[in-house]
Amino acid sequence: MPDPTPPADPVTRALGDTLDGSRPRRPEDAADPGIPIAATVVLVRDGAAGPEVLLLERPDRGSFAGAWVFPGGKVDAADRRAEAEEGADAGDGRQVGADAAVEGAAAVRAAVRETQEETGLVVGADDLVPVSVWDPPPGIALRIRTWFFAVAAPPGELTLSPAEAVAAQWLRPSDALARHARGALTLYPPTWVTLHDLQHQPDAATLIAALRIGGPTRFETVAQRTASGPVLLWQGDADYEDAAARDPRGRHRLEIGALPWRFTRT
Repeated sequence: MPDPTPPADPVTRALGDTLDGSRPRRPEDAADPGIPIAATVVLVRDGAAGPEVLLLERPDRGSFAGAWVFPGGKVDAADRRAEAEEGADAGDGRQVGADAAVEGAAAVRAAVRETQEETGLVVGADDLVPVSVWDPPPGIALRIRTWFFAVAAPPGELTLSPAEAVAAQWLRPSDALARHARGALTLYPPTWVTLHDLQHQPDAATLIAALRIGGPTRFETVAQRTASGPVLLWQGDADYEDAAARDPRGRHRLEIGALPWRFTRT
């Protein structure tokens, strides 16, 4: 008897509904000051079978309703002001979005604050390791540029904010991906790709060290509709719109038309 087909993925449906508004990238999209900035934190600890990361289940409302995410949230005015007061030329807020260094510093502040607000755990700004920056497809309705950081989980009990999370689990990245493939939990593409890249390290210290050595990756996303469903493309893919970054043999994409999702990077 064949395996049952996993249920339709809500993220695939949601992204598919927005693709009509997407367009090719322009050079200014990656520093567009008109979109919100957010920060998210991958908390890592050692489990019995390898490194585990903390995932929170969002309430069934809001932009990421029902999804499992890393702790995090949007950069707010206080995060921007604090950076300006320390000597950065932050301007009127629009300049912050255009200045990657200032934007990153504000994202660090948001990462620390949001982690404590959502989990009760206190992480140090200097301990955060930049993992990636995700710039969403231009033209879609919901665009949030998100900075991902990783850090070893500090001691302490989880204290969830009911307004931000209805459940939490420590999971091995590979286990989270397997549950997603079965339709048992909802993930958004940046979370999925991050879990994919973290799943082969033997322990938490090695995982953090590898991220520190590798440095952050920038994902400037293009979305396309194909016969098999939505596909997200990044620099180096043969179908990426930026001719300077295109490799006719390259693949750097996530196919999300059906479960399980398929990630290819050559």
